[in-house]
Parts: sequence; structure tokens; C-alpha cells
Amino acid sequence: MDHWMTEQLDVQQMAQRLLAADNILILCHKNPDGDTIGCGNALYYALKALEKTTAVLCSDDIPSRYAFTNPRLFKGEFEPRTVIAVDVAGLQLFGENNGVPQYARHVDLCIDHHAGNNGYADFTLLDAGAAAAAELLYQVIVEMGVTITPHIADCLYTGVATDTGCFKFSSTTANTHKVAAKLIEAGCHVEELNTLLFDTKPRARMEAERIARNHLEYYLDGRCALIYLTRDEIRQSGVDPADLEELTSLPISIEGVKVGLTLRQQPGGSYRISVRTAKGVDACAIARRLGGGGHTRAAGCELLGDLENAKNAILAEVEAELDAPQEEA
Repeated sequence: MDHWMTEQLDVQQMAQRLLAADNILILCHKNPDGDTIGCGNALYYALKALEKTTAVLCSDDIPSRYAFTNPRLFKGEFEPRTVIAVDVAGLQLFGENNGVPQYARHVDLCIDHHAGNNGYADFTLLDAGAAAAAELLYQVIVEMGVTITPHIADCLYTGVATDTGCFKFSSTTANTHKVAAKLIEAGCHVEELNTLLFDTKPRARMEAERIARNHLEYYLDGRCALIYLTRDEIRQSGVDPADLEELTSLPISIEGVKVGLTLRQQPGGSYRISVRTAKGVDACAIARRLGGGGHTRAAGCELLGDLENAKNAILAEVEAELDAPQEEA
């Protein structure tokens, strides 16, 4: 991976740069998840505690399930002098809406945990061993001398919990649990958040899940399971597209399945593909060959064309990965 010309920073150095900055614009990635949103808003409130001018900007709307993070979205009220990206692995992930491209052209700072981060920012705090970007940001905020308030703790916990599947994924480490413990000590509303994030499903989400289950297909002698939703089905179900993220865990949860695929047609017609894998199979390698990326066990890509073309393209890469000599993943 070409890491351009970025300079790698440690936690202390990133904290020092943020302390020296002002008029700070925080960029999240498109199709925002709990980690990028949690980080964006945790950093916003930490910087406000230092009386800095700041705001959050995302190409797509913040999903309603994360409304409790109380985002303060950029409305052009100041001229950004420092742009920082949180949980964004590459320029292609910023999106094209809400004026984001204007600011994504030159990103000063980046805090990320994706091994595939291509070094687009001038300075990067990168730890691929962290389960979530929020795990890193917690350390930065503490280093900045900001008190972790209950609200900041809620935002950071959202990032850590959602990116680890409520601490179920293999990326979860002892440090992940230590950070979560510190957030709980700081007043994080852990029971309410876990209920909201993992145990509550809107009716429209259940309808979309029912449709997706009806599309369940098996390939490669049952080693791969696939579900899909067309844009018409998504629209008819009434589901908030952000609520479809949890669908990605369905195919891989089936006994004997090594690769789970979830295909969701986007409004423009392309298919967004989520790849989840069992131990020993590299999801990122599968997605990367189709222009995507992610983590070892969870990755994704987006393909143009109709459903059959998307299926054929991703299944070819899955087969190649499953038939290749495997290392521990």
C-alpha cells in the first residue's frame, strides 16, 4: 500500500497538534457508522471543552439511531484552518455531498485504525491493532487533558461497541475492554446504549431482514452464504439504510459458512457489498481486489452493474480466497 507522504504521529503528538489548532473541521466517512460518528462527536465536545471553534461534517445524513450523540454539523459558520478525519481509510470514503470534497482535498490530520489507510493526510495516528478508531481517540482526548464527560464517554463507547459487535469480534483486545471500563467509570450509559444499539430493531428493519432472509443463497459447497436487497425492496420496506448495517452479520452466523456476503443496491444502482469472514479467511483481501478495503474479518466494496454481475464478481474473488493457502486471520 502506497502511504503517500504522510507523517506518522503517536498519541502524544496528535494531542499536541490538536491543542495547537483552532477552527477545526472534523470529517466523518460516508455511510456513517457508529465509530466515525462516535469519534466525530466525541472529538467535537472535547475540543469545545477547550473553547475551540469546531464542527462535524459528513457527506450523508447522521442515522437517527445515533441522534443521542447530539452532532453539531458544519454549516459554513467558520473558515476551517485544520481538517481532521476520523475513522476514514481513504479519500474515496469521504463522499460527494454536503460540500465535503472541498475540504477532503487537503486533510491535515487523521486518526484511524484501518491497516489499508493510504496516508492521504499530512499527519496520521494509525494503529491497525486498535479495534476501533474510538479506542485511539480516547487516548488522545485524555492526553489533551480533557475530562471524559458522560456524553463524551457515550460517544466513544458507541464507536468501540459498534465496531466490535458489542465486543464479539476477533479485533477485540484486552485494551479494548480497558478503554470500555474507563468509559463506564466516566459515566457512560452502558445499559441504555447496548439496548439501543444491539437489542432494538425498528419494524421497518425487521421487514427488510425478512426480505433479505428470503433471498438467502449458498455457494461454493456451502462455504459462502449471500443475501441481498434491491433498492426497490429497501424503499418498500421503509427502512433507514443505516439500519441495514446489522444485516451483514446474518450470513456469517450460519453454521459452516466461511464467507458471508450482503449486497445492498444503492439509490444510483450500484451494489454495496459487505464481506464478513470466519477465522482464517481474509475479508479485506477479497474486497481489496474489487477496489474496496476494511479489516481482516470485515470489509466491503461497491460494484457497478446489475445484481448478477455483482454476484459473479464478488463470488469469483471469494472462491479465489477460499482456495488459496490460508494463514491465520
